[in-house]
Amino acid sequence: MIAIFPDLEALSAAAAQLVVDAARESISRTGRFSIALSGGSTPRRLFDLLAGPPWAGEISWADVHVFWADERCVPPDDERSNEHLARVRLLNHVPVPPSQIHPIRCAGNPMAAAARYDAELRRETGRDGRLDLILLGLGDDGHTASLFPGTAVVGEASRWAAEVWLADQQMFRVTMTAPFINQAARVAFLVTGAAKAPIVRDVIYGRADPERRPAQLVQPSGGELRWLLDREAARLVAPADGRQDRERTS
Repeated sequence: MIAIFPDLEALSAAAAQLVVDAARESISRTGRFSIALSGGSTPRRLFDLLAGPPWAGEISWADVHVFWADERCVPPDDERSNEHLARVRLLNHVPVPPSQIHPIRCAGNPMAAAARYDAELRRETGRDGRLDLILLGLGDDGHTASLFPGTAVVGEASRWAAEVWLADQQMFRVTMTAPFINQAARVAFLVTGAAKAPIVRDVIYGRADPERRPAQLVQPSGGELRWLLDREAARLVAPADGRQDRERTS
């Protein structure tokens, strides 16, 4: 499903409602709710909304397990850390039990960190490896999480978490892999800004080329895929598409 919103505020409110609805459904059915967060600028407002009224009071935080789709190999208090962003904006303000927060700690050995996170994902999600909701962003180069074009992790078929070296950033990252992401019950891309319009079009409608556009790998098997776009990011999305439902919020 593709949903288009007039601006970041409307998109963030819709994303907050999606989190609330998914949490309620999952907790009612299984007694817990598992969510993977992403970094970047787009989810900042979502985190702020979830941390305050009315949204914070709509979730049973004692039943929530928090994961990350990817992380930079920097200390957890580094401004570039996805964990740092989520803690400052959200997790420091809601009563998630500390034992149910599962960060990717990779400031030391990235390969060992990826192996630890792979093991943690398997321990926490069981044989089906199914998170209830994964929130993702989209880079203007077609990457999502830390699945970057031209990197070996794009072709990863068995590991659920893997390390990736980005030469242009001179940095390691650890990321959930496409096979793990595609086991989720729900995956939602949150994308804003006119600069993202060409890659949104190419990922959704373009020829399958995951080496160049790794976000195309995200196709949940038995799960639900949603695109939440602001008007600028959606400006090149066709008015009608036989493959996807569309909704507009004005």
